Amino acid sequence: MYVVPAARGHGVARAVLAGLEAAARERGWSTLRLETGPRQPEAVGLYTRAGYRPIRAFGAYVGASDAADSLFFERVLA
Repeated sequence: MYVVPAARGHGVARAVLAGLEAAARERGWSTLRLETGPRQPEAVGLYTRAGYRPIRAFGAYVGASDAADSLFFERVLA
């Protein structure tokens, strides 16, 4: 997810994330997982505030050399 600098600080990222979560619920998904990097502190803050918790690497990220510095998060949908 990326928000252009001019649109930042206006709730766009939160609205996109809420829309993605709503679409996941409509599909019957119970858990969302994501990957981001340590150079995206704004993203980490957004996900943490939205109820995502840090987890270990998952799926194809496990053992992937290009994901060695990645951060992983998960949220169980209500």
